[in-house]
Amino acid sequence: MGGSSTNFEGDRVPLKLLLFIDKRPTLAKQVRQIKQYLKTLENEFQFQLEIVDIGEQPYLAEHYKLVASPALIKIAPPPQQMLAGSDIVSQLERWWPKWQQEHQNYLNEIESKDVLNDSGATYYDDLDNPVSHSAELMKLSDEIFRLNQAKEELEAQLRFKERIIAMMAHDLRNPLTAASIAIETLELGYTPSQNHSPKLTPELTVQLLTHAKTQIRAINRMITDILKTARGATLELQLHPQELDLAELCLEVAEIMQRRLQDKQLTLTTELPKDLPTVYADGNQIKRVLTNLLDNAIKYTPIGGSVSVVALHRTTQKVQISVTDTGPGIPSENRDKIFEESYRLQRDSAQEGYGLGLALCQRIVRAHYGQIWVDSVPGEGSSFYFTLPVFRA
Repeated sequence: MGGSSTNFEGDRVPLKLLLFIDKRPTLAKQVRQIKQYLKTLENEFQFQLEIVDIGEQPYLAEHYKLVASPALIKIAPPPQQMLAGSDIVSQLERWWPKWQQEHQNYLNEIESKDVLNDSGATYYDDLDNPVSHSAELMKLSDEIFRLNQAKEELEAQLRFKERIIAMMAHDLRNPLTAASIAIETLELGYTPSQNHSPKLTPELTVQLLTHAKTQIRAINRMITDILKTARGATLELQLHPQELDLAELCLEVAEIMQRRLQDKQLTLTTELPKDLPTVYADGNQIKRVLTNLLDNAIKYTPIGGSVSVVALHRTTQKVQISVTDTGPGIPSENRDKIFEESYRLQRDSAQEGYGLGLALCQRIVRAHYGQIWVDSVPGEGSSFYFTLPVFRA
């Protein structure tokens, strides 16, 4: 920004001009002509000129809605007036007499009455630094915009964190239920009864205790994840993939669900080929996927229905698992939405849950470079499929 072409210290300067320029060589001659002409007018009456480089003061160019340069703007006294184009000097020649008259009228007004504002400053005090004031206003406006953006980003991060914590809390139910069932079975097996010895064999007791301990360790890992998420803004899935026997994992999850299957008199069938190749995956995370899918299948299948878990060596690169139920099915318009976070079907609005299980399943499967999808026929049931990469030694 250039300095004033006039410098009347201590005087009130009613006419204030801004000359917007840029560094294009083709405009250098025109800018020189404008400056030279204004120089010849210095002795006629007082005015203040500030030269603004658009590249250095983009805020001001935006503030004054500049559409071309060079441009000469009269900012005081009002009304504001802009001269632009290739004939600024000729425009000045036409307007200068009028500006002189406005200048004189304003001086007369000052002499005839007090124009003090409430703070004791005159109109001119408010115009001492018009360029810097405007620039500061524009910068403050820009800063407010940036702060609002940062606020929106933080709010989005907090919402994300809340969703992830809700997902984990939802998943806690499954190992907690499994551990509770094992402990209740132990309790019932060793409850004293008349003329009866304990109902559980030592082998079954050890098996139930081991199962309960495994589920408690899983609960402990999930609680640790929740605490980590609570301290941070986001959560990345922590994967520890290794060779995994997927058929064995499917049977383990099916065993955990036995009590729920029995309570609803459901038939569970499994088709797990003996020659199914191992996969390269994180066992704990894939267990979450299987548990969520089987949990949903049991929940939506009516009493006396059936559920199946089927594994298929789909290609040399992928293994496919499907979990099928004989429930009410999913309307076609909702099939793409059910994997969205917090999306719930209308029929589920009265049921307990967060609507987060399938979204978590999708995140886990995609993190393993697999795919997950659903096929469903309303009134006949649903089949959820997902793929995982085959393990390569």
